[in-house]
Amino acid sequence: MQPYSLWRGLLSRLLSPAAFLACSIVVLVIAMAILAPIISTTDPIQINPASRLSPISAEHWLGSDAFGRDMYSRVVYGAQVSMIVGLGAALFSLSLGLLIGVLAGYFPLFDAIIMRVMDGIMAIPSILLAIALVSLTGSSLLTVLVAIVIPEIPRVVRLVRSVILSIRTEPYVEAAITLGTRIPKIIVTHIIPNTWAPLIVQGTYIFASAILIESTLSFLGAGLPPEIPSWGNIMADGRMFFQLYPGLVLYPGILLALTLLSVNVLGDVLRDELDPRMIKR
Repeated sequence: MQPYSLWRGLLSRLLSPAAFLACSIVVLVIAMAILAPIISTTDPIQINPASRLSPISAEHWLGSDAFGRDMYSRVVYGAQVSMIVGLGAALFSLSLGLLIGVLAGYFPLFDAIIMRVMDGIMAIPSILLAIALVSLTGSSLLTVLVAIVIPEIPRVVRLVRSVILSIRTEPYVEAAITLGTRIPKIIVTHIIPNTWAPLIVQGTYIFASAILIESTLSFLGAGLPPEIPSWGNIMADGRMFFQLYPGLVLYPGILLALTLLSVNVLGDVLRDELDPRMIKR
């Protein structure tokens, strides 16, 4: 498929009602995260016991939590935390997975060793890994990112390896080898460009998965420190008051669900347009 046709098809899919709505939600959440210091009304960690569990008002647009912290500001800054975790996990996972996957896919000498290590890593549940890391190093953003990235790397490695194994025998790659082209140039010129499309698709799923895992870990107390306003922490703080003040859980929960659904919809659109197997259909 020519690049022009590819982008035209992708644009037409993004303009469909479901994809356009999903794209709009993702853009709004990203804008919320970037503009959090500007659009928030107060400091999200400022405690005000006098206004604890306040209803919606001109001062507290979404009410306040059990510590008197403004819910609107906390939800807005929660978007910032989620975007940082999602983007950071996707970039680190794709970068490390691409590097290791190239070694495994192009050099048979490293293939068996690397893939057995990847199989071992995939056997470690991310939640248990996060709990172990928190107990050893303490809760922090870095700990959460490491706990999310490590289980995702083997999936990226397997993806890159499968792509490389399928194109290593292509005529243009064999011609480059016959002409004496250096291996680094073959990898950069012929191998890596063929991995961009599947990596972009995989990156969207890692992005969504990272946000969900971070929220789950924070809700369980094994993620970010409690004072950091992540959506998981906000829901964890509000669960004891859910029957009386359901908004403490529903506001961040609804935004989390909409964000995950929108990212997954965009991932499906990218897969349908960029995956060669779907294009053939």
